[in-house]
Amino acid sequence: MGEDISWEPGGKPSAALRPEIPHPARMYDYYLGGKDNFPADREAAERALAANPEFRSTARANRAFLQRAVRHVAALGIDQFLDIGTGIPTAGNTHETAQTVTPSARVVYVDNDPIVLTHARALMAGMGHGRTSVLQADLRDPAAILAAPEVGELLDPDRPVALVLAAVMHFLRDEDDPAGVLRTLLDALAPGSHLILSHGTADFIPAEIRDRVTGVYDKATAPLVGRSRAEVEGFLDGLEILEPGVVTVPLWRPEGEPAEGADRVSMYGVVARKP
Repeated sequence: MGEDISWEPGGKPSAALRPEIPHPARMYDYYLGGKDNFPADREAAERALAANPEFRSTARANRAFLQRAVRHVAALGIDQFLDIGTGIPTAGNTHETAQTVTPSARVVYVDNDPIVLTHARALMAGMGHGRTSVLQADLRDPAAILAAPEVGELLDPDRPVALVLAAVMHFLRDEDDPAGVLRTLLDALAPGSHLILSHGTADFIPAEIRDRVTGVYDKATAPLVGRSRAEVEGFLDGLEILEPGVVTVPLWRPEGEPAEGADRVSMYGVVARKP
């Protein structure tokens, strides 16, 4: 499932990291105010922010959506989570949020960026994190994720699982068959499993801004493919969509009064149940 990253003498990252190429997970960390990123990531993120300054607030709104959604499905009795595209660990991760509801909750984190895996494994090494595991794998190969020992050892396939795909599906091009990837993952899960999905959209931004932003990500390790609400809804065929349906992330069961413009945030969120 890939190798752990290593650091060369003098504190420099090994070539496996490809620090000279921006990576979406490290750019997202920068949007959230984190420090686990390289100059190339920061420069690319600043170009994206210059094109669309709302990127930073959208990232934070997505993080808040993830926490609300995880708490909700945990309260429904789900105690197993498969979080793919986890990103750089930060406060309010899936395991921390789920375990505030169910201390015994189990979480498998999956990401394809070596630095994400190193930070996540360091975090998991501490006490008080319940049962967690970290896997280096690529969303574009869902069969490999499902077959990984880390998944089989921690998650019971005969019981419901929460599949978390937070701000990651928009890094799959149409030719990557995102609907097929999602179907493969969901088909392997027991009835009663839930999907927590957030997905970037260009529904609310001018084409010129969209093109400038996608141009930044085209030079990174993954593209950015904003999809319409109808396209996101198309991923949900056969699932029972929980209220309020597919909405911008601040409007999914908000805990307070949404801020002005919450209905135009460039990220949709939804939670759905597998019958």
